[in-house]
Amino acid sequence: MIESLNVNMNEVVGNNDILFLSLDTLRYDVAKEEYEAGNLPNLCGSGGWEKRHSPGNYTYSSHHSFFIGFLPTPVEYEPLHKRDWLFLTKKTGLKSIKGSNTFLYEGSNIIEGLEKEGYKTICIGGVVFFSKMEGVYNVFPSMFQESYWNPKFGVTNPKSAEEQVKWAIKLLDKIDRDQRVFMFINISAIHGPNYYYLEKYKGMEEKTNGKRKNSIASKLDCVESQKAALRYVDKCLEPLFNKMRERNRTFCIAVSDHGTCYGEDGYEGHIVSHDVVWNVPYRHFFL
Repeated sequence: MIESLNVNMNEVVGNNDILFLSLDTLRYDVAKEEYEAGNLPNLCGSGGWEKRHSPGNYTYSSHHSFFIGFLPTPVEYEPLHKRDWLFLTKKTGLKSIKGSNTFLYEGSNIIEGLEKEGYKTICIGGVVFFSKMEGVYNVFPSMFQESYWNPKFGVTNPKSAEEQVKWAIKLLDKIDRDQRVFMFINISAIHGPNYYYLEKYKGMEEKTNGKRKNSIASKLDCVESQKAALRYVDKCLEPLFNKMRERNRTFCIAVSDHGTCYGEDGYEGHIVSHDVVWNVPYRHFFL
């Protein structure tokens, strides 16, 4: 059963912490099957995923949409002005918005809007678009008051989710409980390479210049290895969820930015317009 989506964000903002988890590259079919198998006690403790359409087919385009409130949309069509929104700019251009539950933010994105409401905004990066290198790779981190990235958080570290969670808890321990927090984490572990989460592929790193190194993408990646990566991520999130519960009631958004192809119809990877790329899992819930 999917938890009710009827959340009044005007009651959430200012009272609750907000945790936004971007499960980078997670396919809907993978998320659904792992939920139905009972393998996601933390991400899906109160219900299953909703099938949605992503606003983009790779990280950069999707997150630009996310950060202005355009989260993945339900697969059942509804006109724009009748949809349920969590966040939307005050200058929407829409003549009407369904109900009164949408938080209308001021500024250029939801991060700036929440900062105006007194939130400390924190980004813990994962894939390269959050790596804080110059140019395009610093666009998203610069939106936040605090942003963090190091290679341990990146896609080639099999323990990336553990490192991201440890860092998040370290930061939260330093913040007064009365200070509201908006924490965004781009979880990189599900993105390729993910073959090493399968026991049969551990230790099979490719050799580069004579050194064993996990490549950014691998021909060994597959649906089964992404499932294993998702199980790993769910386990890693437990201490973070407990920390958030301890400090304050928290509204959590868990969503994929896009899926990826493993040979379907001849396609590999993402930045392609295939159903397994467009279809993503979404859910929100309270901790």
